[in-house]
Amino acid sequence: MLPPTDDWSTRHSVLAVARRTADLLNVLPEERDERGEGEERADPDKPNLPSEPPGPAAVAAVAEVLRAHGEPEPLDLTPDDVDGMRAAATRLRAVFAARDADSAAAVLNGLLREHTGALRLTSHAGRTPWHPHVDRADDGPWDEWFLASSCLALTVLLWDRQRPPGRVCASPSCDRVFIAQGSGPDRRYCSRRCATRERVAAHRRAARSPEPS
Repeated sequence: MLPPTDDWSTRHSVLAVARRTADLLNVLPEERDERGEGEERADPDKPNLPSEPPGPAAVAAVAEVLRAHGEPEPLDLTPDDVDGMRAAATRLRAVFAARDADSAAAVLNGLLREHTGALRLTSHAGRTPWHPHVDRADDGPWDEWFLASSCLALTVLLWDRQRPPGRVCASPSCDRVFIAQGSGPDRRYCSRRCATRERVAAHRRAARSPEPS
């Protein structure tokens, strides 16, 4: 039996998928870069090596985000799945770090060219309403699904708004990403907490600065 179309479409809208992408980037473990000081990476397209294999807590955190965004049970996530998703997250983070629409589009074009398949419609053998996919198979691995679905959603947001679909928090003490959509001025911070902390810090710096003579 198909899920109610309105409910399914809401949970799998372009904006909902993009927000799922940001939420997953914010819980996936970081990777490390093993270059020495001043060394160039031999392959700039290859993700950094993981800082440590994902443990049960990392797997649980990713599963919690997937459930919160409506992914059906059983999830059956493994540490290897999360490791692959971590590599995908490294690539996707470059979209959020892009300075402008041109830079974000260049990153997305590269990801679409190198890591996705042809655009197609699927209903997952009648289990869902028809919707677009750019991964190579309905039963593909988690990392391929994550990267492909994220690329599709972020591409549509950039196309619709003609600006980067998301940002990295401007607070020096925070590296969380967020979806920057809306009719108001561009957001700079992932949350009010970060915005308030930086505003207070700026006020304190100004108060310590000597007045010009």
